[in-house]
Amino acid sequence: MPERIGKYTVSFSNRPTVLGYAAVAGKKEGEGPLARYFDAIFEDTTMGEKTWEKSESALQREAFSRSLDKAGYTPSQINYIFCGDLLNQSIASTFGLREFKVPLFGQFGACSTMAQTMAMSAVFIDSGAADTCAAITSSHFCSAERQFRTPLIYGGQRPPSAQWTATAAGCAILGLAGNGVRVAAVCGGRVNDLGINDINNMGAAMAPAAADTIANFLTDTQTKPEDYDLILTGDLSQIGTDLLYDLLERQQIDIRAAHNDCGLMLYDRESQDVHAGGSGCGCSAAVVCSWLLSKMEKGELNNVLFIGTGALMSPTSSQQGETVPGIAHLVHLVKK
Repeated sequence: MPERIGKYTVSFSNRPTVLGYAAVAGKKEGEGPLARYFDAIFEDTTMGEKTWEKSESALQREAFSRSLDKAGYTPSQINYIFCGDLLNQSIASTFGLREFKVPLFGQFGACSTMAQTMAMSAVFIDSGAADTCAAITSSHFCSAERQFRTPLIYGGQRPPSAQWTATAAGCAILGLAGNGVRVAAVCGGRVNDLGINDINNMGAAMAPAAADTIANFLTDTQTKPEDYDLILTGDLSQIGTDLLYDLLERQQIDIRAAHNDCGLMLYDRESQDVHAGGSGCGCSAAVVCSWLLSKMEKGELNNVLFIGTGALMSPTSSQQGETVPGIAHLVHLVKK
């Protein structure tokens, strides 16, 4: 059963297992350094659909179907789906997954959604409320740009602080069987807002939340950064990563030796025009459900903190001059 540790962390006695996982990506992501880890790379990011939003739904279907195949499960064997994306009312998820007829809980955590869906799946499984759950998240560069910034045909100039929204989706099937990667604990994040109001500087908006959640988890568990093989944030990219280091070091916490960020891993910033790095729900979903779980499955990494980071803005809040609050949820993954 789940057990509360400290103020914000929940530990799992049964440690739900990742039974299968898959990540699918678009052309630009397929040109990046993690391409060999993806289950599929689509040269045509329309996915044969008439709209970008339908294209993103197709990415979710692909990720779910491929993860089921790898786990050896059918949709009818999944008790619940926890899913989300960046679009209004999470339409990429609901329209993309409706055909599977699995009970569905829509989640919104912006770019922290992969961590949130994994956390919710683990809580349901460890508590006995479910035997198997699917955690699914996606984003699409074109659908996100149209909703949050400007249509692509506008041709607006992107500032150096801007991040590239990943065209990708990831899915992890969680259950109690098997000997794979396990979810040992989760730590829920608090909303942090230090007054950032630039929608092209997501890293700065999310860094305070990441620092807050990491510090809370280390306090709750009485552990240190050096206790972990990897502390993986997603997706602060370069500006947010630098700010994260500064914020944590003010609390005498140094994670530099163990840290990496999904937004810095998904693309090659030297050869690909992504400015500060990657972002979007699909960024951390693609890295976690490909590179990370593969490395852990092989025993190359055994004790990992994954911290999904999200900027909780909407087109309405931005148009009304609101700031961009950040949030970060932590999932502790082990291979033992």
